[in-house]
Amino acid sequence: MENKEAGTPLPTPPREVRLQPTLVLATLSAAFGSAFQYGYNIAVVNTPHKVLKSFYNETYFERHATFMDERVMLLLWSCTVSMFPLGGLLGSLIVSLLADRCGRKGALLINNVFAIVPAILMGASKAAQAFELIICSRVVLGVCAGISYSALPMYLGELAPKNLRGTLGTMTEVFVIVGVFLAQIFSLHAILGNPTGWPVLLALTGVPALIQLLTLPFFPESPRYTLIQKGDEATARQALRRLRGHVDMEAELEDMRSEAQAELAEGRLSVLNLCTFRPLRWQLLSVVVLMAGQQLSGINAINYYADIIYVSAGVEAAHSQYVTVGAGVINIVMTMISAFLVERLGRRRLLLVGYGICGSACVVLTLALLFQNTVPELSYLGVLCVFAYISGHSIGPSPVPAVVRTEIFLQSSRPAALVVDGAVHWLCNFIVGFVFPSVQEAIGAYSFIIFAGVCLLTAVYIYVVIPETKGRTFVEINRIFAKRNGVEIPEEKKEDTTDAGPHVLSMATKKTSF
Repeated sequence: MENKEAGTPLPTPPREVRLQPTLVLATLSAAFGSAFQYGYNIAVVNTPHKVLKSFYNETYFERHATFMDERVMLLLWSCTVSMFPLGGLLGSLIVSLLADRCGRKGALLINNVFAIVPAILMGASKAAQAFELIICSRVVLGVCAGISYSALPMYLGELAPKNLRGTLGTMTEVFVIVGVFLAQIFSLHAILGNPTGWPVLLALTGVPALIQLLTLPFFPESPRYTLIQKGDEATARQALRRLRGHVDMEAELEDMRSEAQAELAEGRLSVLNLCTFRPLRWQLLSVVVLMAGQQLSGINAINYYADIIYVSAGVEAAHSQYVTVGAGVINIVMTMISAFLVERLGRRRLLLVGYGICGSACVVLTLALLFQNTVPELSYLGVLCVFAYISGHSIGPSPVPAVVRTEIFLQSSRPAALVVDGAVHWLCNFIVGFVFPSVQEAIGAYSFIIFAGVCLLTAVYIYVVIPETKGRTFVEINRIFAKRNGVEIPEEKKEDTTDAGPHVLSMATKKTSF
């Protein structure tokens, strides 16, 4: 189509990239092997905890001809549960090194060692009569989860075209939720959550890692990592051809060259550099707020308190595990809906709606718990509030931050930013698990008002500070934040980027001087 007055062709709108088989299969391999086994390990020790404690006691009796003191049992079980987030914190601290040295895909492949070895040890713990193997393995599995939590969103975010970045980014949370759900199913007493089946239950965590180890090597490394950090445009072009399924990739390659040019002034950032780097001040603060809000808004506390709410509504204790499975179904459905809507409604809107639902559910749940002794029917309202909270968290606060935290940083600062992101995630996770039981015992139902306040504050921050990132390139998002940071990013010169070739790309990998 031509402009009749000027006689020149009108600009062709950018073509949206559709899902290709290679991109879909690479996403499934990466997400199943990393996010799924992470979610599986979150839930796998919760339902069969009585069976595992019995094994601890029996092993102790075999060694000392007496059963454990209750305080010793509490200490050992606390270690079993708390070692996982501790390992996650350790894993989050080394993910930047792995992702930069070995690549995004390489980091995921190496990480499988931290899943397969503990799976073997836990599976053999009953035969070896050593509960210590379970406790030590939980630390290693936490390291695996910490690496997966940061490396997987990096890989998926850099693999995806910009019009599918939100959908593929939410796959991290989708597979985490599926892992949690299947762990709840397998942990039922009638399946593997019994004295005979629990070693198999714990050992199954190695299966997704083994599948990833056998399949992921056949898929390409992140093209952005290959071109921007390695300076290998030929390999990046080949990877894009496999992932996009069409020959015309110049627009996306030009976008990568622009990002490399924009990073010349920024260089490769370490975590310490990132924390003192003014041009990324608001991006870093946004990641901290998103992660802290996700964990401190009460999702773990709701899961912890859910059984008590179900029992108060008249659900028998033996049947509450089935209600928990029902909540897991709601979690999966709403997370899938989020993956479908994130490219239509945008990241910002889903976050605001999700936190609005969560905050409202916490307020109503507080009232229901306070007055259920006076009005017994309110106990059913409490169950509805739990389901509403899970729905709200699943549509926004759970899946969307994994997308946003990848989009608001450029290639040079993304690994360091995800180290900070992971550290905040695991620290807040640990704080909630450690502090909430004491807080709940001290102030009872009023503890959920605190979570409602966190939801409100996080939503206000998102509304005021975080822009909509849907449909924007990484460089465009960086320019939006540059105005808030009070810095000016010079426009890249296209004639320089097209002719500079490997020289520009190699400069982008230099360390920033401070």
